[in-house]
Amino acid sequence: MADTMEDEKGEASPAPPTFPEDDGPVDLSDIRPEDSVVLVLFWVLAGVVFLQFFSRYVLNDSIGWTEEIARYLLIGVTFVGAALAVRKNSHIAVEFFYRYLPGAWGRGLSTLVDLLRIAFFAVSAWITAKLALKTNQKMASIELGKDVVYWVVFVAFVLMTLYALWVAWRHWRQGYSVLTRPGARQMID
Repeated sequence: MADTMEDEKGEASPAPPTFPEDDGPVDLSDIRPEDSVVLVLFWVLAGVVFLQFFSRYVLNDSIGWTEEIARYLLIGVTFVGAALAVRKNSHIAVEFFYRYLPGAWGRGLSTLVDLLRIAFFAVSAWITAKLALKTNQKMASIELGKDVVYWVVFVAFVLMTLYALWVAWRHWRQGYSVLTRPGARQMID
């Protein structure tokens, strides 16, 4: 197929992109039970936001609790989803410097990044637990404590810490990380 086409005036224009007919088999081997938690939270969030939209713009009478609950569901989706990103080792990273560092320096720096990530997640879990224990406030729209939101975030940070430990161990065992070998696919089995 040609890279250009002629338009009505006879002038050359770029050909429209073509897409493969078959993308191949879908690989669902990396699906874990916590993925379903994020999926459920996301669809409940979508339902609450739709209910908010429908009641406000169609019925012209907004349901009061939808905005607050949507906010808390978004927090849950964000933090539990972040735990999944740690498990898949797919958070963004700056790989530029690793290309110019000698192998031992790159490995040392990537190990330091792994250790700092573990420390950050562990300290964040500890701070979140302290905050959850001190929170006695109820949500404004429903009779549920705000500490529930903090406990969800705490569990997500604990998951992130455990997954970061596992990823760091795996990097140490195999001798490289995705930072030092950007093309290598890294995911917890």
